[in-house]
Amino acid sequence: MTEEKNFSGKELYGDNFNKKQIEKWFKDEKEGYSRLFENYENQNYDYHELNKFHGYNKIKHIKTFENVLSFGGAKGDELLPIINKIKNIFIIEPSKKLRAKEINGKPIKYLEPKSSGNINLKSKSVDLITCFGVLHHIPNVSFVFSEFARILKKEGVILIREPIVSMGDWAKPRKGLTKRERGIPLNIFRRIIKKNDLKIISEKKVLFPLTRKLKLSHGEISNSGIIIWIDYFFGKLFSWNNKYHSTKFWHKIRPQSVFYVLQK
Repeated sequence: MTEEKNFSGKELYGDNFNKKQIEKWFKDEKEGYSRLFENYENQNYDYHELNKFHGYNKIKHIKTFENVLSFGGAKGDELLPIINKIKNIFIIEPSKKLRAKEINGKPIKYLEPKSSGNINLKSKSVDLITCFGVLHHIPNVSFVFSEFARILKKEGVILIREPIVSMGDWAKPRKGLTKRERGIPLNIFRRIIKKNDLKIISEKKVLFPLTRKLKLSHGEISNSGIIIWIDYFFGKLFSWNNKYHSTKFWHKIRPQSVFYVLQK
């Protein structure tokens, strides 16, 4: 029955795990992402245009950010579009392999992640939180999200992009994916946001499966402004399809992720 609720999207697998289960998950995922790439140094960050179109462009009126937290942000590449607006950079990153001392000359302060989900920052101390494709790698999503809300200042902003599909059967090995990752059902995402009294500035469904396969000579889909527009169109066209776990081909014809701009 529990498995059925997980795959139906009624419950989020891992969100109600006990301490021992969470610690095991945390250990499995600590270097999970870094293991997918043999030479991370030569990997390009392929999501700048996507992040700008659905995220940073929505908050371009904000001139400066005193404190920014990049959750699971590795070397901080995701912050480059607004790097000149940031004073202090904090990054929570479990992997020692995916860290850097600075980005564009600005020092990075790394915070060690805790399996409990607690974030070592004061309440109402952060202006902006970015979380791009990270929450689906952790079990206790609801608690971690409550920590986001706790540390965010009044009028502060959260930018989140996460898969809202199951990503296959997580009980089995999946090519190109880490051992534990699974998407977050959209209805559960909305419930968590509401529970934490956050305002939805923007909710866009992104990364349609067909447009994800498109490439241009100068980069991947998510770094192409043209394809981002195409993806946006198909995301709206098939936004009605909220199937979480696909068992048929036509189940897969839907946007695979959601991009949120949230404000406290």
